Amino acid sequence: MKKIFLAFALIILSKFQAQTWSTEQQYIQKFAPYAVEEMEKYKIPASITLAQGLLETGGGQSRLAQEGKNHFGIKCKEDWTGKTMKHSDDAPNECFRVYDDPKQSYEDHSKFLAERKYYVNLFKLDPKDYNGWAHGLKKAGYATNPRYAYILLDKIEKYKLYEFDRTDSKSVLYAVLKMFPELNGDRIFMAQLDQSKMKAEPKTIKVPYKQTSYAEQQKTVERIKSKGEILNAVLVKNHPNGGLKFIIVPEDTNLKFIANKFGISENKIMKWNELDDDKVKKNDIIFLESKNSDGSVATYKTEVGDDMHLISQKFAVKLTKLYAKNRMNEGEVPTVGQLIYLQDRKPRN
Repeated sequence: MKKIFLAFALIILSKFQAQTWSTEQQYIQKFAPYAVEEMEKYKIPASITLAQGLLETGGGQSRLAQEGKNHFGIKCKEDWTGKTMKHSDDAPNECFRVYDDPKQSYEDHSKFLAERKYYVNLFKLDPKDYNGWAHGLKKAGYATNPRYAYILLDKIEKYKLYEFDRTDSKSVLYAVLKMFPELNGDRIFMAQLDQSKMKAEPKTIKVPYKQTSYAEQQKTVERIKSKGEILNAVLVKNHPNGGLKFIIVPEDTNLKFIANKFGISENKIMKWNELDDDKVKKNDIIFLESKNSDGSVATYKTEVGDDMHLISQKFAVKLTKLYAKNRMNEGEVPTVGQLIYLQDRKPRN
């Protein structure tokens, strides 16, 4: 009798475990229709778009995806007029686009590729040639990771994302069901599949994600009324360039507050951050130790509002070194779109 009961329990457990999806599987179930719809409009392989989304968001779990509905890490740039949020990526406190719906992020990603000359050759490839697209993206400079193409291909092969390159927006949910047959017992998914039959248009699968909205976080900050309380709540972070300790100033203040909080002399903080006076503003980057002579990335293309001091703070590079590497005079302001060298010295013309 015990053996029969144990066998029955194992059957029930195996059925339950079969329907316990990983975050990456949930991501595919939810966003495959978006990727296929973009493939129909822009001829970008759905497998590539999905693999990039999986990688950029960590299966939908990244802060950018959950708070900003930004699935591809697209930064503000000078032509963006929508909502924004600050997030530390290549450098601390960078400006990223915020969307009302992830679908907007998917379309913006397509436009990003379609409207830039660096990627023009990719659109000459067969939309089913995900291998060519993966290597083409890396060659065109989409990412700095030397293994970027192979990371995308690993995602595509692991989850058979190439199946979505062979479907369309009318049948994409059938492709999802074929990939995850256990969804046949999911009432939400099957209801959406029935709706897709009637309306003949792509539908998404409602997979819940726990979210803490950026607006809610801002309300929490606004409830902290005193400047002293705000400064006491600030956290020390580690910069991608060598793990240097820094903070992002939460409120306009002076260096005395920061010096007292962290037990460091004002003179040292001014020296390490190349400051002319003791006034600091909200969102300023302040290092609590000396910056490095080189950056963690090779180059950076300037954006609207950048100056050399701001760039030196973003990338934790000493300002004097930054001027020298780029053969610029102290106080000289870079132009928008100028390539700034962070490791090697700029070649002579």
